[in-house]
Amino acid sequence: MMCRFKRFWGLTGFCAVLGSVSVTHAETLTVLTEEFPPYNYTDHGQLTGFSTEVVRAVLQEAKIDGLIQSQPWARAYETAKDANSVLIYSIARTVQREKLFKWVGVIAPTQYYLFSLPQRKLQFTQLEQAKNYQIATVNEDVGEQFLISKGFQKGKNLQSSVKYELNYEKLKLGRVDLWIMTELVAAYLSRQAGDEPAQTLASSYAIPELSDDGLYMAFGTKTPDALVERLRKALTTLKANGSYDALKKKWL
Repeated sequence: MMCRFKRFWGLTGFCAVLGSVSVTHAETLTVLTEEFPPYNYTDHGQLTGFSTEVVRAVLQEAKIDGLIQSQPWARAYETAKDANSVLIYSIARTVQREKLFKWVGVIAPTQYYLFSLPQRKLQFTQLEQAKNYQIATVNEDVGEQFLISKGFQKGKNLQSSVKYELNYEKLKLGRVDLWIMTELVAAYLSRQAGDEPAQTLASSYAIPELSDDGLYMAFGTKTPDALVERLRKALTTLKANGSYDALKKKWL
């Protein structure tokens, strides 16, 4: 009887070790993002960008293989939120999202604005003033979620699309009055279209609520804490040894 008892607990301990190993020595990790240049975007069939290089460096430091895929934001967001051990980046950390994800850490700085055309001379002292205008957003991205939380409505004063570059074109053509976007992405898309940002974009209103912290990498809440912590430590190492600053200087 005692022998069987020992074998039982020996097997239980062995299984526990295996469970631990499955986290520490993870198989290829699914990583999701979107087309959000210069943070993450596809160039000649390859995903690149500042955030992408940071994520790859973190995975390498953690000795985890990652399969990075670009998807429309709403799909990537819902998949990562509901799945076990699916990483998502570059994601803003907001009150609305706080309990929906396990947050690994900040991978990129960001500054959000409501942009307009310079000739419109639109300047706001309060966000409420922008409700009288049409604003370009991307479906389920942080800018759209933020504006909806402040009482803006799709179909009324928000025009939602699935691509950021479409919103820049809408703004240039006068189909919308404003565009909610980060400074870096707005400038990048302007230059990609052959324009000079200073001549085509004016910041009508700064949004500090979306700009103080930066963009994160995160997992859904079903993900084991051990995996989250492993990537968190790898990111901390990159920031301590200068690797993160080197990538920042290269891209930003």
